[in-house]
Amino acid sequence: MNKFSIADIPKGAHVHMIGIGGISMSGIAEMLLSFGYKVSGSDTKSSGLTDRLKQNGAEIYIGQRAENIKSPDVVCYTAAISDDNPELAAARALGVPVLERAEMLGALLKLYKYPVAVAGTHGKTTTSSMLSLVLLAAEKDPTILIGGELRQIGGNYRIGGSEYLPFEACEYVDSFLCFDPFVSIVTNIEEDHLDYFKDLNHIISSFMKFTSLTDTNGCNIVCIDENSTQNIVQNVEKNTLTYGLKNENADYTAKNISLRDKGYPCFDIYNKDRLICHVDLNIVGEHNICNAVGVAAACDFLGIAPEYIKKGLEEFTGTHRRFEKLGKAACGSDVVDDYAHHPTEIRATLSAAKKMGYDNVWVVFQPHTYSRTAAFLDDFAAALGGADRVMIADIYPAREKYDGTVHSCDLARRIKSAVYMNDMRAIKRYLLENAGKNDLIITMGAGNICNLGCALTDSSKENLI
Repeated sequence: MNKFSIADIPKGAHVHMIGIGGISMSGIAEMLLSFGYKVSGSDTKSSGLTDRLKQNGAEIYIGQRAENIKSPDVVCYTAAISDDNPELAAARALGVPVLERAEMLGALLKLYKYPVAVAGTHGKTTTSSMLSLVLLAAEKDPTILIGGELRQIGGNYRIGGSEYLPFEACEYVDSFLCFDPFVSIVTNIEEDHLDYFKDLNHIISSFMKFTSLTDTNGCNIVCIDENSTQNIVQNVEKNTLTYGLKNENADYTAKNISLRDKGYPCFDIYNKDRLICHVDLNIVGEHNICNAVGVAAACDFLGIAPEYIKKGLEEFTGTHRRFEKLGKAACGSDVVDDYAHHPTEIRATLSAAKKMGYDNVWVVFQPHTYSRTAAFLDDFAAALGGADRVMIADIYPAREKYDGTVHSCDLARRIKSAVYMNDMRAIKRYLLENAGKNDLIITMGAGNICNLGCALTDSSKENLI
């Protein structure tokens, strides 16, 4: 893949960003501003992110029109922008260099000494957030770019120094092949995004290409709890360290695992026979123990002292939409919102929830995209069967259009005693009438199902559903 060089746009140059209010684009815009670039951009609606960018010096347009392209040196756009977008078409007509978001981020990485990429089918946001808090605890002043909102930085990005940059590297459409990290963490490799990838072998091949881009003086940090990641360890000729909970050959692992009240884990992190630190984690789930071990391995390689690894990991209480505690519903049930939208993620979330001591765990699941629902229909049914009560909402289409191949009813029929409802307010009423005081309600999915969770805990937000 030919990579755009940041040298091609000298500091002070004008970068226009189409879709500037996106969770990743907004962070990139702030990074450009911090390095002295002039930034303008557009989005379909204003938001807290666009307001923040405007306050920090970006010129913001609400609505996307050809006249917003005012002789920029470079135009950057998100993958969600279609080819017939008026701004994109205008830029191309004027001969302005046009870059996709990942290409721009890949170019910006050259301005940082230690860019640390977090890749994997699951766990990117949690792992990159944990990593960010360790670097903050160690007073490394990191610039941070993550895919979720982290309370400690007041959002999804932080502009710091030009040494450490933890960021998420998404595999979809091979975006992560635009990056040349110093350290790469790979949490797992599974089938997903099958609207782009042909099969698991295609995905593994892409991850092998990605990890071959890691700096020669850096390191790949790879979880080896599953067979698919072994391909990296065995075939990518870059320095590699391994971690995991299930493979005795892992370089880094957790030992002496126990659970505190409500399922919060305590454990020791080891590099072979060397104790790094003891951690009392403040999020639940075995998968999060593994994420913490991966972060410890990366930070140990970077020379971060054990006391800061411990401090950062223990300060992590989750990010927005990752087993996020929303409060109590009027029926007395606790309400949690979770972004899980793949069978493996659902299993991990439900495994953690079932250890928390509730009478019943309810899941309201909103499938995400028709292609993913069709590809994993039976796997979704098996994973959701781990809940005590299941409700299925309509599929959230995201970038796709309904073609009649799959419906939420197809999933509900495969789950014993599951209920399908196409009305969020009816789902809310059903929950309030049937869930108990010592029950847990999880609103689950990558779409707008989180609005239901908010409405359950705050009646003033009924208008969201």
